[in-house]
Amino acid sequence: MDALDTKLTTQLRHNGRQSISDLATQLGVSRATVRARMERLENSGVILGYTVILKSDATELPVRGIMMIEIEGYSTDRVVRSLSGFPEISAIHTTNGRWDLVVELGTGTLSDFDAVLRRIRLIQGVINSETNLLLATPRSTKARL
Repeated sequence: MDALDTKLTTQLRHNGRQSISDLATQLGVSRATVRARMERLENSGVILGYTVILKSDATELPVRGIMMIEIEGYSTDRVVRSLSGFPEISAIHTTNGRWDLVVELGTGTLSDFDAVLRRIRLIQGVINSETNLLLATPRSTKARL
């Protein structure tokens, strides 16, 4: 990737629905150049696809945290299915080491956050957890509105 590819992918990250004409104008190159670059980046696997960013995904919730979860026996799949139904959970990661899952979650208030933690701890198969509140995010690759 050269400087133009980097600028192009930056523009696409900000708004993946921009027209090729708009991208060409912003980058100071022809439409054919933008189209060829995008095609090359797609074919080489640099660009895997285009998606919609929901406002709820891009807007910071006031109370956010990371919850590490220990699971009993072989109930990981069942616990992950249960966690998938929580709208407050933005990501579920399997991991190695002391914890079996790492869950990213966020709510509007501390009371709501506490309620979600209590509900998660009641899931059959969850035997231990540790939660850390996220205070600030100095750097993130997630889209922001």
